[in-house]
Amino acid sequence: MTERYKPNTTVACVIYSQGKFLLVEECIDGAVKFNQPAGHLEANESIINGCAREIVEETGLELTPQALVGIYQFRASANLAFVRYTFCIELTKQQHAKPRDNAITDTHWLSLAEIIALGSQLRSPLVVKSIEDFLQQADKNLLPQHTPLSLFNVDYF
Repeated sequence: MTERYKPNTTVACVIYSQGKFLLVEECIDGAVKFNQPAGHLEANESIINGCAREIVEETGLELTPQALVGIYQFRASANLAFVRYTFCIELTKQQHAKPRDNAITDTHWLSLAEIIALGSQLRSPLVVKSIEDFLQQADKNLLPQHTPLSLFNVDYF
């Protein structure tokens, strides 16, 4: 019998305002990495509440996800895999972010071109992929639009 596949469940949020995206900077194994506010889902926590918690911890901003961008499956290595629920928030103006989590060293509002230029400093390829999906969905002439949060059944949390 093969071992049961148990990917980590993570949540992330594309936060967009005035042509820029809010990324967090962190040091992982001595290397500077950039990511959306993101993290692992905790026990007895809904996916939406987990995303809101990660936003507060990593940016200091008390924001609620507005819609789902996508659900991504990612294999980081032979023994490490993730299912990542990526949400989005569109703000009318950029807000000053101050991380509460000591693992986050800074926050940055960056354009997509600036994010792409970070290359290997991105935590994973999902950083750019989820932003591109967000932008495609935000184009009112294309389908599908952002997926509403009503998709999630949170009646049991």
